[in-house]
Amino acid sequence: MNKPIRIGTRGSALALWQARWVQAQLTSIGIKSELVPIQSGGDKQQQQPLYEMGVQGIFTKELDTALLAKEVDIAVHSMKDVPTQFPEGIIPFFIPERGHYEDVFVPNNISWETDDCVIATSSLRRAAQWKFKYPSHHIVDIRGNVPTRLKKLSESTHHGTIMALAGLKRLEVLPVNSLVLDWMIPAPAQGAILVTGLASNQILKSSLSTLNHPETAFCVSQEREFLRTLEGGCTAPIGAVAQEIDGKIAFKGCVTHKEGTNQLVFDALFPINQEGIGLHAAEQLLKQGAKKLLDG
Repeated sequence: MNKPIRIGTRGSALALWQARWVQAQLTSIGIKSELVPIQSGGDKQQQQPLYEMGVQGIFTKELDTALLAKEVDIAVHSMKDVPTQFPEGIIPFFIPERGHYEDVFVPNNISWETDDCVIATSSLRRAAQWKFKYPSHHIVDIRGNVPTRLKKLSESTHHGTIMALAGLKRLEVLPVNSLVLDWMIPAPAQGAILVTGLASNQILKSSLSTLNHPETAFCVSQEREFLRTLEGGCTAPIGAVAQEIDGKIAFKGCVTHKEGTNQLVFDALFPINQEGIGLHAAEQLLKQGAKKLLDG
């Protein structure tokens, strides 16, 4: 390949970090590349809460459009933002090893374990799980990329916010007083990076295949199968995480009422590489009334 591979990316600090990281992986296997930043609809609209915007792929569709127009050769995504149904003609090329999947609470230097605590998050999933654990707390919306949200928090009277550990660590802005929320079930594929390309470009896909991390790819596929079976979009209050532990796949998934009034959790171990884990988990929760909980 004589021409550099054009890497499509959002323009936020975290997206650019991820794209540069992917670029370094390409360099490691002898492939030259260049970044092509593209602004997404989700980046442009900073006022309306994500769950009210009602658009699947709000952070991905401009990159999809650029791929289909052959303005870029591959696109780099935070996998949790990617709809479970890919646009026609676009397929996954590779999924590198996953980063941290956990959520963290970032306190605003104020005592927060009080009944009138105000927590800022634009994620319906984080808000619902937080309200389920802390029913007396209040949730307010906060939008923006990672640095923007940290700045908004510091300038507010809110008690804290909830963010993805992976993003904070990648940008090296993890506050020292932050708390890892080991009880909160993350968004499906949180912490994972997805690189997509055109289905017609099999030669390029093949040349990048060594960058795929099979364990990560399998685990996130089960999480996304769980999400897809529940018919939940990227912003639905659905959490899922699969990980390999001692030769087994540990899968945990949940559906939480958007007001935090109720929650259903599936938690089980499966044989390594067993297919249909996400489907099975979702079906179990659907039998317990997950659809009613999501529609409530």
